[in-house]
Amino acid sequence: MMIDSLKITDLAKLNQIYDPLDVYQRVEQLYKDFDEKDIMITSAFAATSAFLLKVFSDINKDQIIYFIDTGYHFKETLVYKEYLTKLYDLKVLSIQADPAEYQFTKDKQLWKNSPNRCCHINKVKPLDHIKKDYKIWVSGLMKWQSDHRGSLNIFEEKEQILKFYPLLDIDYAQRDQFILDHHLPFHPLKSKGYSSIGCFHCTMPGEDRHGRWNNSPKTECGLHL
Repeated sequence: MMIDSLKITDLAKLNQIYDPLDVYQRVEQLYKDFDEKDIMITSAFAATSAFLLKVFSDINKDQIIYFIDTGYHFKETLVYKEYLTKLYDLKVLSIQADPAEYQFTKDKQLWKNSPNRCCHINKVKPLDHIKKDYKIWVSGLMKWQSDHRGSLNIFEEKEQILKFYPLLDIDYAQRDQFILDHHLPFHPLKSKGYSSIGCFHCTMPGEDRHGRWNNSPKTECGLHL
């Protein structure tokens, strides 16, 4: 059944259609059911990024990939981003916070005393500026990464946008095996014990997302809550 015969808010039906499909089938189906101009993809070019980017590069090289440049990425992440962009011939657009607001987070070192506000300024607000132009937001979240992500479905609705997680049911071992099978490059920091990689001042080595925000109870930047 095609999506145009469904209501966009019929999440149960959408999940019923996409749940049995593998990752490639899900992405292929997405382009059959939705217009490309309505699809927004974000990538942090972090530990899990090569998987999702490989799939989309195989299916639709014209798809724009948005990279939220917080100004605080590890240099290894920026090198990895450039490498994957060339390797997969990706169309990557970087988005950033307002320069004055970014400088405020830097001067006040908000990541120390107000990490939620720092994330909101440097991640959430820049994406909000473009999110209104799309209907579907694709992200590479996986259930094993956190308790919150473990509660998600492949399709979720949030703030008038439909969120699509084609990798959601891929476990840690399957992710790494896919990367090995397809000879994809791991993020350089993965070999140093980083399982999840964000901004350099808020990320430490650790399993799953336990190294994020210096092992504090905070596990999400706010983009996916």
